[in-house]
Amino acid sequence: MYIERNIESVLRQRASSSRCILVTGARQVGKSTLLKALYPNVRYVTFDDKLLLSAAIEDPKLFLKNLPKPTIIDEVQYASELFPYIKIECDKGMYENYYLTGSQQMQLMTKVQESLAGRISILELQNLSLRELHGIRFNRHFVPTEEYISEREKELKSYNDLWQTIYRGMYPEMHVTKRDWQDFYSSYVRTYLERDIKEEIEIKDTLAFTRFLSAVAARTAQMLNYASISQEVGVSQATVKNWISVLERTGIVFILQPYYSSHLTRAIKTPKLYFRDTGLACYLSKWNNAEALAESAVAGNMFETFVISEILKSFSNEGSDYSFNVFYYRGKDKKRTRENGKTYEEESEIDLIIEENGTLYPIEIKKSANPNRAMASAFDVLDKDIDKKRGTGAIVCLYDNKIYLSDTLVVLPIEYI
Repeated sequence: MYIERNIESVLRQRASSSRCILVTGARQVGKSTLLKALYPNVRYVTFDDKLLLSAAIEDPKLFLKNLPKPTIIDEVQYASELFPYIKIECDKGMYENYYLTGSQQMQLMTKVQESLAGRISILELQNLSLRELHGIRFNRHFVPTEEYISEREKELKSYNDLWQTIYRGMYPEMHVTKRDWQDFYSSYVRTYLERDIKEEIEIKDTLAFTRFLSAVAARTAQMLNYASISQEVGVSQATVKNWISVLERTGIVFILQPYYSSHLTRAIKTPKLYFRDTGLACYLSKWNNAEALAESAVAGNMFETFVISEILKSFSNEGSDYSFNVFYYRGKDKKRTRENGKTYEEESEIDLIIEENGTLYPIEIKKSANPNRAMASAFDVLDKDIDKKRGTGAIVCLYDNKIYLSDTLVVLPIEYI
């Protein structure tokens, strides 16, 4: 069974006007499956075959000479010696010479930019999205404008058993096979440790790194605190920083940068950390079932992680780079809230800010089914940034229907992402 990917049309269009295509993404998100489904008659080469890998490393020029064009080359980061010779082949003026895949994103990007700048089109494939899982072909990135909402409403579908989906995760294999949840994620972590990690860094204490993975998973949707993780795992802060960067490079976590400007002098500049997949985060933080997760103290963080991931997928599936479009805000500007007749002061926080065309769109993410305007009280802080315009804000939650709480604040069910 193959689930159609929303990025397919973008990939075909890019391939028709590019000399080379690179599809990046974490292990098991479906990169090679996507290319083989789109180009079933194109030769497929994988460097899981050690003989092919050895040939590519020892004599990359001859290796390419023996390949027809086009060819799909899977996990190309294992043979970076090929890049200068791919450049030579691409400079011959033909389109669609090679379809490449790679899973170590940052390391791979550096080598690609050095050798193939201007010759290659790069697309990021993430795990399945809710749109793909439900057969929704709408393929615009999420932003809470009236235009987006109007277009999105033409293809709305109800998402049933959402917590089961959050718990199960969005790796394609979990939805196209009957693979056991525990078996899949234990194998995934073992393969990740044995292959991707060893290629990035030397891990002398595998148990410590496994504890580190669990500690980070338990902190998804939280501000990145190296000292806290260091203390729990029993390794130095420098080691934690190095390991976090490895998780980011291999597509396991996403680091959401803080939003600040000269007008927001009380902004906190610590980033937040999110797991790319909630199923993997649940496995590493030792949740046994979806029902327990939904009622737990971490349910809000896991729901936020899932929503952030879905929003990022809406960008990458469209072929857009979200790196400089998404932020969060936390500042020492105190806001007051009332609960059970008591008044509390807390730091202002906005879960997500999407910046587009000089406009800031603030988004609050709540697992609540009873949204109210107080949830978005921190949005006002963005008015201090006089260089930018504040657009419509949104509360993304589990409420049943879209509803405007004011002219500039809309409640959106998760189905609108």
